Amino acid sequence: MSDSAPATVLVVDDERDVADAYAAQLEGEYDVTTAYSGREALDSLDASVDVVLLDRRMPGISGDEVLEHIRERGFNCRVAMVTAVDPDFDIIDMPFDDYVIKPVSRDDLFSTIERLLTCSAYEERLQEFYSLTAKHATLTANKSDSELAESEEFAELERRLETTKAELDQTVERFDDEDFAAAFRDIGSQAASAVEK
Repeated sequence: MSDSAPATVLVVDDERDVADAYAAQLEGEYDVTTAYSGREALDSLDASVDVVLLDRRMPGISGDEVLEHIRERGFNCRVAMVTAVDPDFDIIDMPFDDYVIKPVSRDDLFSTIERLLTCSAYEERLQEFYSLTAKHATLTANKSDSELAESEEFAELERRLETTKAELDQTVERFDDEDFAAAFRDIGSQAASAVEK
C-alpha cells in the first residue's frame, strides 16, 4: 500500500445486501472490491489487497477456509472476521487480525480497517528499522571512528534511524493490546517458520 493510493479492501459476504452495504459505506475512502462467496474471494485475492473483511459462515468455502488459504498462499493482508458467529475457543488458533460481531456500524468498519492499516504500517516500519540497525551495527564494527565521522552516507543512515525510531514510538503510543497482537501476527508466524526449519 503506498501512502498516496487508497488502501484496497476486499469485502466478503454471501449475503449480497450486506456486502454491498459495507462496500457503499467504504467507497470514497478505500478502493473496495466485493466477493459474494469463498470461491469469489479466493479468485479476487492478489498482492494489492490490504484488508479483507471476511464473513465466517458461507456455503461452499467458508470464511475459515478462505482465511486458511490466505495465510497458506502468503498474502500480506490483514483479515478481520466480520461475522454473526459467536466466538468460541476455536478462534485461538485462527490467524485473523480482528474479530467483529455483526451487526456492524459504519464507525466499527472504519475503526477496524484503520487499526489494521496502522498495524501493517507499523510492521513495515519495524522491519525497516531492523534493517537500518543491522547496517549501522555492521559499519560501526568494521569502520574506524574517523571513517564513520567523514561519511555522509553514514550520517544519513543515522538520521533515517532516528526518524524511523521516532515514528515507531509515536505509533506504539496509540496501540492497545489488540493492536500489538495484530501488528506482530506476521512477525510471530515468521519466527515460528524459522524455528521449524
